[in-house]
Amino acid sequence: MKHGKKYRELAKLVDRAVQYEPTDAIALVKKTAGAKFDETVEVHIRTGCDGRHAEQQIRGAVVLPNGTGKTVRVLVFAKGAKLDEAQAAGADYVGGEELIPKIQHEGWLDFDVVVATPDMMGVVGRLGRILGPKGLMPNPKAGTVTMDVTKAIADIKAGKIEYRLDKSNIIHVPIGKASFTEEALNENYQALIDAIIKARPSVLKGQFLKSVTLATTMGPGVKVSTAKYV
Repeated sequence: MKHGKKYRELAKLVDRAVQYEPTDAIALVKKTAGAKFDETVEVHIRTGCDGRHAEQQIRGAVVLPNGTGKTVRVLVFAKGAKLDEAQAAGADYVGGEELIPKIQHEGWLDFDVVVATPDMMGVVGRLGRILGPKGLMPNPKAGTVTMDVTKAIADIKAGKIEYRLDKSNIIHVPIGKASFTEEALNENYQALIDAIIKARPSVLKGQFLKSVTLATTMGPGVKVSTAKYV
């Protein structure tokens, strides 16, 4: 993959042979944000898990103390009093069965997170083929299948992010924006890493965190030391 001149200049700031301490890595990542927009700071964690085995799957959610810097649009599937509760809690869209054709046939996907009450999962399940591949399917482990829609919406709006293994056994998650202070990014990074360490599958033998890399949307990767977790 060819990179432009600006990227190559920024990449010179990073020593690819070094695994930086998290605070140093975050300071460096902020320096490599050279785009004209406020880039997202992402963490890429390569694990020693084999996601083909159910007991080695990792999936969960964590509320970042300083949010993600992104406005998150929440869709809630509910019925009865829970519809009113979701609306009062600040959901962007609420509804039930009537939303299915809108998503299925009109391709409506103007939302970032889907929450559903357990009694609506039969309805939401019909959207599995559309929501599943986009990572939008509600899941109890992520706290998005719940009767407590008020808490779910509050957490998501406050900066709750989901993490899960991809097919390469890597976890990709945003921890904020390049405009965040180093302190805010550090706190978010630590909250994420603590959650991932807790999620380590008990059956896993050997090294859990193979590598951790920080990068902005358009910037070069900065390797983070995992020595304290080995």
